[in-house]
Amino acid sequence: MSEIENNSKIIETNITQEMRKSYLDYAMTVIVSRALPDVRDGLKPVHRRILYSANELGLTPDKPHKKSARIVGDVLGKYHPHGDTAVYDAMVRLAQSFSMRYPLIDGHGNFGSVDGDGAAAMRYTEARMSKMALELLRDFNKDTVDFRPNFDETLKEPVVLPSRFPNLLVNGSSGIAVGMASSIPPHNLGEVINGIIAYIDDPEIDVLGLMKYIKGPDFPTGAIIEGKENIKEAYLTGRGMVRVKSKVEIEEAKNNKSRIIVSEIPYVVNKARLIEKIAELVKDKRIDGISDLRDESDRTGMRIVIEIKRDFNPNIVLNNLYKHTQLQDNFSIIMIALVNNEPKVLNLKEMIHYYVLHQREIIVRRTKYDLEKAEARAHIVEGLIKAIDNIDEVIRIIRASYDDAEQRLMAAFTLSDIQARAIVDMRLRRLQGLEREKLSQEYEELMQMIAKFKEILANMHLVDNIVKEELLEIKNNYNDERRTEIIADEGEINFEDLIEEENVAITLTNFGYIKRLPEDTYKAQNRGGKGVTALTTREEDFVKDLFITSTHDYLLFLTNKGKMYRIKAYEVPEARRQAKGTAAINLIHIDTDEQIRAIIPIRSFDNENEFLILATKKGIIKKTKLKEFDTSRKTGLVAIKIADDDELISVNKTDGTKDIFVVTKNGKGIRFSENDVRETGRNTMGVKAITTSEDDELVSMSIIKESDENKYILTVTENGYAKITLSEEFRCQNRGGKGMRAHSINEKTGLIVGSLIVEKEDDLMILSTNGSIIRMHSSGISIMGRDAQGVIAMRLNGEDKVASIAKIFSEDDIVEEDEE
Repeated sequence: MSEIENNSKIIETNITQEMRKSYLDYAMTVIVSRALPDVRDGLKPVHRRILYSANELGLTPDKPHKKSARIVGDVLGKYHPHGDTAVYDAMVRLAQSFSMRYPLIDGHGNFGSVDGDGAAAMRYTEARMSKMALELLRDFNKDTVDFRPNFDETLKEPVVLPSRFPNLLVNGSSGIAVGMASSIPPHNLGEVINGIIAYIDDPEIDVLGLMKYIKGPDFPTGAIIEGKENIKEAYLTGRGMVRVKSKVEIEEAKNNKSRIIVSEIPYVVNKARLIEKIAELVKDKRIDGISDLRDESDRTGMRIVIEIKRDFNPNIVLNNLYKHTQLQDNFSIIMIALVNNEPKVLNLKEMIHYYVLHQREIIVRRTKYDLEKAEARAHIVEGLIKAIDNIDEVIRIIRASYDDAEQRLMAAFTLSDIQARAIVDMRLRRLQGLEREKLSQEYEELMQMIAKFKEILANMHLVDNIVKEELLEIKNNYNDERRTEIIADEGEINFEDLIEEENVAITLTNFGYIKRLPEDTYKAQNRGGKGVTALTTREEDFVKDLFITSTHDYLLFLTNKGKMYRIKAYEVPEARRQAKGTAAINLIHIDTDEQIRAIIPIRSFDNENEFLILATKKGIIKKTKLKEFDTSRKTGLVAIKIADDDELISVNKTDGTKDIFVVTKNGKGIRFSENDVRETGRNTMGVKAITTSEDDELVSMSIIKESDENKYILTVTENGYAKITLSEEFRCQNRGGKGMRAHSINEKTGLIVGSLIVEKEDDLMILSTNGSIIRMHSSGISIMGRDAQGVIAMRLNGEDKVASIAKIFSEDDIVEEDEE
């Protein structure tokens, strides 16, 4: 055992330190050698090697295409020893016009589609470089970039390409490394070049100044970017997110129908999957109003046709599609690139700064190369001029001795070794044919070039001018119009000014369908009428809420889980009386198992003395200031903390000084002062309003004002019985008691559905579970004591039950008639 230990080469090390070191080495290798682009040319190693290899194969735009397998094989064998699929996929992306703003590979054959179809196998497709790719490689053979050994050190490859146009910004880049990711959007070539020139002219320009030239991303698929602030944040910090919406038009069709035409979709969105998602949402009834969906795209452009049903507003359907599908998508911007082989988050100015530094280096190195070439040629031309001036003697020396001709020429005419070798290497016939005038002219031109090169190297201002001139040349040759439109965010536009303010009726069903109708849709009816159909409901669905509000009011949606969401009343789609409406889930972001329990119209949140009173099924009540609910958060706010076996059943707005009246389904009621309910925050549970038996629960809550003392309390049962009781019959008690009888119930009357504070001339609406509705005056209902069972207010057929009651505003021109 000791012998093995003595002869072994085992090195003891701490595994934690070794793992940390090894993983960091691996991470940096992935970051530098695979996943992230270089800030100078905007290319990852695989893309750089593809272009360099294609250039070596002579696949320029003026040459025929060659099999993609030939290019991939060359890249694998010489520079990139990875899987052939990875190389081919990278080359395919460089050829896709919907992936690259300015494709760098000119593909011939099937290179995939925006529907997510993959490219044909590399043995079938052909490729060559595009004209733009030549601009990335231009001048690389003039010692403008460094070269390094390839993986087996048999060849050399460029560390970076000259990139005579700002490829990183123009074509963008995306990649996932270890612990970081890069997502740089493409931009318009002309805008970026204008921004770079502005930076060269004024290095102190800030990001906002650059944004006067570079408006924002310009995606190859077009579409619309909504919101300029998000672009500014991304350009300032290097991180951000922009909202991209499809470009659509709404067309009028026959029979008063309409259709939505989608012509452009967000960047990197799969069109086929998008259409499948829309079809799935329609099938699941999460989006209503779509009668047909088809893809009419062809080689001339994209065209997705969405047919809208007759009774639906296409704008509302479109907004729902934006909300639930990738017709509207977010593009994450993370501007991480390699700077001196180190990953850095860069803002817009920093990206331009490093690109300009690279171009300055390219121009300086190219100029030095050209200077050396010019000086070398001038030196030879100078020797040739001496030879022409002494041509006979030069020819005699060359003919007399081949072995030491160079040495004799150097001695005879004071030539350098290079000059003498150039003369000796020329054929005598060509040497005799040299014209001194042409050589002198060439020499003068060379000397002018040398002087110019030296001037450039001595003056960085001239270097910058060359950078600008060559960028403008590229812009003139390749620039095109911006494809992606940039518009202001909806939050910056007050659409409410475009909406006429008027009173409307809002209805909500148990299954969550909501609609908006004009207030005068329903005619008043006498007590006992059968009512008119309010809407066509789904099987087993029923109307559970109806109220009158203004189109400019906020609607606060409160759910059984105690959460609050809000929209404007005009955002609820208007529909006909018989239409079932729109699923509320399309208007607010509620969970699938969340049900809307109340909708409260709110004019504003500014009043410090306004509160929301919330009551739960288990008899819990809570008071919270209204201003705490002022939010535009799409995901909603917690309005009340709900126990697992409880749920929210009623909400009212108050000023904190009123009396509260609650009623249970077994006919118990209690009235107490609102001062007995202390004010609490949103995320609290509240206190007990009434003590109920195990088989009882709260069904409604009302607010009694001082002016309501001579008013009445209406109670309605599920079998259509109703009565009105003076509010003063219910004396104030302590909160949390068992209360007193509010309505005598039995098998004939059924359980209590709800109660309201009414006046004699109030207009009421009573709705049934089958969707029937009756409008009547409260004066048509008898005034009775607390113990009475009431009279029939609505006759019900079969298993139909009363679903809810609502009070509406009085009208002077009510038509008193029954309507079958």
